[in-house]
Amino acid sequence: MKLTLQMTALVLAQALLGDALPRALVEKRADGPQFTKGQPIDGKGKGAVILGGTNNQIDLQNPDNLGQQSTDNGVVPNLKWSFSESKTRLLKGGWVREQVITDLPSSHDIAAAQQHLVKGAVRELHWHRVAEWGIVYNGSILISAVDEDGRYQVETLNYGDIWYFPKGVAHTVQGLEEENEFLLVFDEADFDKVGTTFNVDDWIAHTPKAVLAKNFGLDASVFDNVPAPNPYILNGTVSTENVTTTDGPAAGAQLSGNASFVYRTFDHPSEKVPGKGGEFYKIDSTNFPASKTIAATFVRLEPKGLREMHWHPNAEEWLYFHQGHARATVFIGNTNARTFDFSAGDTAAFPDNSGHYIENTSATEDLVWIEIYKSDRVADIPLTQWLALTPAHIVAQTLKIPLAVVEGLKKEKQVLIQ
Repeated sequence: MKLTLQMTALVLAQALLGDALPRALVEKRADGPQFTKGQPIDGKGKGAVILGGTNNQIDLQNPDNLGQQSTDNGVVPNLKWSFSESKTRLLKGGWVREQVITDLPSSHDIAAAQQHLVKGAVRELHWHRVAEWGIVYNGSILISAVDEDGRYQVETLNYGDIWYFPKGVAHTVQGLEEENEFLLVFDEADFDKVGTTFNVDDWIAHTPKAVLAKNFGLDASVFDNVPAPNPYILNGTVSTENVTTTDGPAAGAQLSGNASFVYRTFDHPSEKVPGKGGEFYKIDSTNFPASKTIAATFVRLEPKGLREMHWHPNAEEWLYFHQGHARATVFIGNTNARTFDFSAGDTAAFPDNSGHYIENTSATEDLVWIEIYKSDRVADIPLTQWLALTPAHIVAQTLKIPLAVVEGLKKEKQVLIQ
């Protein structure tokens, strides 16, 4: 009944207005491009206003989805997911929200999560069937880990510090400041499937108490209050006690140097950036030997700057945008290309070997993001350098551009361009 009344009202309105409504739409199309106003109108005769249901806020945040780039073509799957669209799991002492393959099917190699811990809160003791990589972006945390040889590491991590726990390494994380937050990355896209994460209290709660008593040499009643189901994150207090190894073969076996699970990004110089425009930190097995299956970069790009056009020959690229606003066009071959808009909290997965760039679309704010590869090293091939190091006459003939232009191309990788 309600729908019938609405349709009747629309018919009456159109009858009363005559051709006023069509005239208004034509005038709208004549006002020039309307993409930044959330309308698919190019101002050159193509497109029209949206009359059906739409989420205007999403349209405004994604002008390139409205057809802003005339060079986009073909069918390119969605390569973007925002953590804001993930379900947030609330826990005593914090929260977590994930991005796994069911959220972003184009990410075949990587899953990730944002996790928040209040002071003293603990991500309970656990291990994974896959490797875990993390970076602190707010507050301070304590990480603790033990490997198969009984070697251990207990470290305080601050902004920009990174950890990497190989597959199977036992570990935990605790918040040290009032509020602490970090990004977690796993080298398995289907991270939520059974058999990927193992929590210690979950295991103990599902083991006969007689076996527990025999294993630990304790009375079975000690385990009467083990949580079931496991809490995942639990409140706790920050302890000042250190790990003690007063006897046994593992005494003093602390992980350090090339065996360390920790890398302090800003204690190391950034990579050379000939094109200027920001900072580019590479973190992979060449400078962080423990990180054998996840390679990463931490990038800061100045306003209106460009991460030069390139592709990655060895892996899919997963991205997390931490600050600012960005645009990227992804070329997947056979005339197929699509442009995406990104802001803080967005993630993306660019296909293996796909050509792309990343542009800071802000005139005033730095763009900060993290690139992740399921690989032991970061590798990319820039378009400009490739063309500059190819016989100039071949490039000129292929692209139909002057020979002098080709001969002037920069032969050095620029990385970032301002």
